Amino acid sequence: MTHNKSCFTKTACALAVLSSLGGALHAPLAVAQSDTDTPESAKKSLEVIEVTARRTVESLQEVPVAVTSISAADLQNRGISVLTEVQQFSPNTTLQTSRGTNSTLTAFIRGVGQQDPLWGYEPGVGIYVDDVYIARPQGAVLDLLNVQRVEVLRGPQGTLYGKNTIGGAVKYVTKEMSGDAQFNAQATIGSYSQRDIMVTGQMPLIEDKLYIGGGYANLNRDGFGEYLISALPDQDTENYNKDLWAARVALEYRPTDNLFFRLDWDKTEDTSNSKGGFRLLPSILTDAPVPGSVYDSYTSLPTENLVDVEGFSFLARYDVSDALQIKYVASSRESTSPTNIDFDNTPVDVFDVPAIYDDENTTHELQANYLGSGFTLTGGIYYYDGESCGSFDAILGALGRVLGAPGLTREVTGCNNSESWAAYTQANIDLSDKLSLTLGARYTDERKEAFVNNGLIFANVYPESGWIPNYVRPDGTFPGNNLVPQVLGQDTNGDGLLDSASEESWSRFTPRVGVDYKLSDKMMVFASYSQGFKSGTFNPRATINEPAVDPEVVDSFEVGVKADLSDTFRTNLTLFNLDHKDRQYISVLPVSSPTDLNQILGNVGKSKAFGLEAEITWVATDALSFDVALGYIDADFKEVITIGADGQPSDISDAFAISNTPKYTANFAANYALDTSFGYVLLSANYYYRDDYNIDETADSLLGQEGYGLVNLSATWESVSGEFYGGLHLKNLTDEEYLVGGYQFVSPDGNGGFIPGTGGDNTLIGYYGDPRTVQLTFGYRF
Repeated sequence: MTHNKSCFTKTACALAVLSSLGGALHAPLAVAQSDTDTPESAKKSLEVIEVTARRTVESLQEVPVAVTSISAADLQNRGISVLTEVQQFSPNTTLQTSRGTNSTLTAFIRGVGQQDPLWGYEPGVGIYVDDVYIARPQGAVLDLLNVQRVEVLRGPQGTLYGKNTIGGAVKYVTKEMSGDAQFNAQATIGSYSQRDIMVTGQMPLIEDKLYIGGGYANLNRDGFGEYLISALPDQDTENYNKDLWAARVALEYRPTDNLFFRLDWDKTEDTSNSKGGFRLLPSILTDAPVPGSVYDSYTSLPTENLVDVEGFSFLARYDVSDALQIKYVASSRESTSPTNIDFDNTPVDVFDVPAIYDDENTTHELQANYLGSGFTLTGGIYYYDGESCGSFDAILGALGRVLGAPGLTREVTGCNNSESWAAYTQANIDLSDKLSLTLGARYTDERKEAFVNNGLIFANVYPESGWIPNYVRPDGTFPGNNLVPQVLGQDTNGDGLLDSASEESWSRFTPRVGVDYKLSDKMMVFASYSQGFKSGTFNPRATINEPAVDPEVVDSFEVGVKADLSDTFRTNLTLFNLDHKDRQYISVLPVSSPTDLNQILGNVGKSKAFGLEAEITWVATDALSFDVALGYIDADFKEVITIGADGQPSDISDAFAISNTPKYTANFAANYALDTSFGYVLLSANYYYRDDYNIDETADSLLGQEGYGLVNLSATWESVSGEFYGGLHLKNLTDEEYLVGGYQFVSPDGNGGFIPGTGGDNTLIGYYGDPRTVQLTFGYRF
């Protein structure tokens, strides 16, 4: 069954604040970024784009890395208000909002990522704010008030960025304050009663020495749909609504010309409702037919939801000389997300999951950059310490009553904590005027400890607080109410009882080798080999005391060309081939004998991918320019091993498919600039196409999305004085419906019907993307 529908939500605070407030804290609005009076889009020739993909500032055309850079001007001019829209401009990239909440990110690049956001599972695409790693997908899309650009690095980044970047990295690069007093106020109204207010500013405390800046945003919108039936009284029945506020304060200090300090604080609180999924099949247990709108749902849980994210970061930078720079970065982040996920989306307790995620982490990094004669060298040491804990109650009340019990709950609580350090270096060596060599290496040492409590209770264990699970951590590490036994951990007393966490450690050396050759001042060819790994882990849903799985490893080969074929035509092409080994999957494997089977986590999968990426820019006239981004990938599983009841292994890779990875992606964009007597006007349009893809990794999945295209139109204006600006943005003009998330707990019976799954119902649920929307923005700044 394939559905031409989808789920594309407005990822909490994310780039809604990023694009609208982006330049306001530290620079004029993104529409007027140039040092001249000419808007970016009206230049007669190609612009020089700076990136920090190799942790130093370089021209995009001189970096032998597959990277897409999206400037603050591009974000503002196209009205990009959510991180997921960034995927349109980067080939072979998937950035989606996960199921159930507005603020949890699902990221895949070149077919590599992590779909399950449960604690303990590590991402395959790293998210960075400057040099600060955002470790968990919950709240991973943060509001940024001073964005300079967003960079999407494709392919393993295991040398300079480390573990959990086997698919790539998405990096927000912020702009330092100018030191001048600035103020910006902006309001947006739009479809579904959208009403956003954003205020930012900066001012010097000590001239040319000490600056403070900050911002606040309140973002609201009614739901795209509603909960048609809610089993609980006095519930807010809006579905896919938005209700959040975000704030940030930055303090920068320049005691001397070669010394710089910055302290940042940010906080986001998203109280948008839990997202209800669309039933693709009618319920067989209660009155819940397929709704008339993909944004409508049913629920037996409260609709309340929360994502609360807060963080601090500190940067110290010392320019020792013209050749040597030393930088220290520290961060502390924590997030809490109590949520209600109604898996079956009916007004009956068929499969209800109230849950909470709780994460804390600190990082420290000391880095040095040296510019020598004919070479550059980057190196450093990095430390990460993080706690990732959670608790959920899988309430199967309807099934429990069928079994003669008052209810049925599987309760799972646990932690999966990590401590790691790494040392890294990368050198770029000029072997001649045209030929350069890149050599990089990173050594990572990581230790994890985890425990899991997992068991059945023959009653409905609803949270004591009404919607947040009874979640306590008296010692800072131990969640849950201990109603069920500990099943994963260690018996430290030798009494046969598990009383502490299981521990495992890994170390990994990840190299990078590359060459690039300048055919001319405007054309470079390059080739590289790189390796990355995703952290080993323990099974957060363990039912037995199973061992940890080893890290996943990706080996990638790239060849490419970056060419400015003229002053107005740029073509960047990359061919890649990657080998993804030791993929971590739940698999049926023997425990103590071939007949004693349990579901455990194992390194049982291998996959390969081959692909092509092209990014083309043509400045046709002084006013008109075009951008094209094309991606092709052929990705397949080559091995998925399971162990049968006879104890023999078998390969079932034909039953698996790479998820969230369309074979083709394409974006065609055009900009037309007008210099009028009443100001600068920029007209923008783009068409974005995604080919067929599966939501999950089952080859015959019932959650498949057919290829679809999105049409977006924008018109932005800036007054001659630059004080006033505005924008009109039309998104998804043709009102396409497209799946990006879902749950399948049902299987075909071979006769056109279905076999009920967990909970005893036909649970096939889809989550969908934003419908057609229109928004109008007006702002004032000085």
